[in-house]
Amino acid sequence: GTVYLRPSNSTPENNLRLWCEQIDDAGKLGLDIVCLGECITSVGTICTVNDCAKIIPGEDTEILGNAARRNNIWVVAGLTELDGDNVYNTAVLIDRNGNLAGKYRKVHLPREEWKQGVTPGKDYPVFKTDFGTIAMQICYDWFFPEPETIFALNGAEIIFAPTWGNTLPDHDGMADGETVFRVRARDNGVYMVPSVYDGNSLVIDPMGRILASS
Repeated sequence: GTVYLRPSNSTPENNLRLWCEQIDDAGKLGLDIVCLGECITSVGTICTVNDCAKIIPGEDTEILGNAARRNNIWVVAGLTELDGDNVYNTAVLIDRNGNLAGKYRKVHLPREEWKQGVTPGKDYPVFKTDFGTIAMQICYDWFFPEPETIFALNGAEIIFAPTWGNTLPDHDGMADGETVFRVRARDNGVYMVPSVYDGNSLVIDPMGRILASS
């Protein structure tokens, strides 16, 4: 499953409450896993990257982990990570017991992020779950074909994509997010599951078909 939610006039604490409500809704549907958005503690707030940066695992993953555990569900969520002097845009994977099962640090950073001092990641990990092997990417990664190819070669069957950007339809002759995510799925034979703030959150099958859309 995937979530479409864009908080406004909010705080990091309220955001986490709203996202945990989405995890509860996913649990009621009996889902194995749900994908939340990118930088979920800062979207719709006035907080800076540094304001929201927290150690992982830590306070934010504990709150999300509690929701995952009470719903017996895996969770993918985008957070801002503090590691020493470095800040990363990080996606976390939380298991059914509420424990941190893995994380991915965004490799491809747009200007808006590196000018704020965000550090790029450098690894493309995959993670084995009780329903298959998954990977996570974040937003601007979808502009480049290599991440999904690397993940697929490493055995990923489903790629979850917390994304601040969009899955809008094509316009003015330009292939936009919806088409690109579908092509990435088709080219690599994987499911793609973006959770976005503009356009539609989607579940896309390995043939590039949209199975679900918000």
